[in-house]
Amino acid sequence: MTITDIKTPAYVIDEKKLRQNLEILQRVQKESGAKILLAQKAYSIYQTYPLISQYLTGATASGLYEAKLAHEEMKGENTENHVYEPAFGDEEMVELCEICDHIVFNSINQLEHHRPVWEKAASEGKVSVGLRINPEFSTQDTHEIYDPCAKGSRLGICLRDMPQELPQGVEGLHFHTLCEQGFEPLETTFLKVEQEFGRFFPEPMKDNSNKIKWINLGGGHHITREDYNIEGLINLVKYIRQTYGIEVYLEPGEAIALDAGYLVTTVMDIVKTEMMPVLILDTSAACHMPDVLEMPYRPPLRDSEEAGELPFTYRLSSRTCLAGDIIGDYSFDHEIQIGDRLVFEDMAIYSMVKNNTFNGMALPDINILHENGDVEVLRRFGYEDFKIRL
Repeated sequence: MTITDIKTPAYVIDEKKLRQNLEILQRVQKESGAKILLAQKAYSIYQTYPLISQYLTGATASGLYEAKLAHEEMKGENTENHVYEPAFGDEEMVELCEICDHIVFNSINQLEHHRPVWEKAASEGKVSVGLRINPEFSTQDTHEIYDPCAKGSRLGICLRDMPQELPQGVEGLHFHTLCEQGFEPLETTFLKVEQEFGRFFPEPMKDNSNKIKWINLGGGHHITREDYNIEGLINLVKYIRQTYGIEVYLEPGEAIALDAGYLVTTVMDIVKTEMMPVLILDTSAACHMPDVLEMPYRPPLRDSEEAGELPFTYRLSSRTCLAGDIIGDYSFDHEIQIGDRLVFEDMAIYSMVKNNTFNGMALPDINILHENGDVEVLRRFGYEDFKIRL
């Protein structure tokens, strides 16, 4: 089966592009000494984890279920499994200490509440514990919903709330401030962290038993984007490792699957309006690409341009009854017909992990486009997948 034969709507993972991204990230690991983790919150297609584990150090989770998925499916040699969540349940912590080797707490309260469980695992060498800090340094001004350093943020411990010394057993610090950004915001953020949280970093010729052994620079790094300053990133990681003798982790999600997936859809109807013709698609922004409405975000569409740039402009919408379920306005060099197929690009990230069955919409198939051109169906969804969630 080829991509022209698939049933729509369908997500398609591009294996070749995925590998190209992984090769870039592997280069960063080799040249800098960093350890790079897959942030599963952006991309969790576990059928590709065997490929990913050939290149990366492991995965990071936002809770128990993602941690279990990585534990079960990420089978590379010496693969690491990290987890962070603003608050862990008591029963969850017991299980996490069995399947994760790094656990990051969001507060001193959480750290101490779960100490009886994690401290035993740490004493047996099973778990390394860290704290998430909030540098209070916003690096973006466009998507407040994704700004962990926005005023009043619940994510991470501010400097004023940190103790003078690390609590006993804490071995690492974690911060995450970026969203779809290049190297420069990371560099300025780290410099602020280094300046303000420097007392927790090891120092030459001193007792460093109560200092960090690792630091996690979080996610949001668009390392595989064409204009990303890879050399700058490599040099920063080398500086941190050489200056402080600690491990450095990066946990991008988007960079791993950036531009490595598509959402193929079929035009079901065309409705004339006083503004422009509206294409009714068998896919949905609200159900299948929620970031379109949440951020908002305009997904790239193959063989199209912005509205008005080409002769034929259409509004792309959905078969749901939500009036605002609109993907965007696009123009084409030819008239679109009922039955035509359209291909949204960059659809591997924050799509399958966030989709839903609102309005009883069917979930798209998940396919993989192998490097030889063959398409394999990884998962097909039906009525029972809708019903079982209710």
